[in-house]
Amino acid sequence: MKPLLVRELLGEALRERRIKQGRTLRDVSLAARVSLGYLSEVERGQKEASSELLCAICAALHAPLSEILQRVSDKMVLLEGEQEMHRVPGRQAMPAVI
Repeated sequence: MKPLLVRELLGEALRERRIKQGRTLRDVSLAARVSLGYLSEVERGQKEASSELLCAICAALHAPLSEILQRVSDKMVLLEGEQEMHRVPGRQAMPAVI
């Protein structure tokens, strides 16, 4: 089973918020003052965004960082539970990668 990566869950939460607002990557990248390519990589979980960058993206999305992080935390709890259910007895669980 693949390890849980916070950067992937964070990117997913940011993308969901942007799409829910009906906004484009270009619009958010301009508002956050981050390159379109980099924002795309963050949303796809390919880049680990700094706290400053996350704050800029959240501000551009009019979303408190705490709300985005809470969504990530909630999703992690669910996924960890699923991993635990599929764990083979006697084998150690794979830790989440942060």
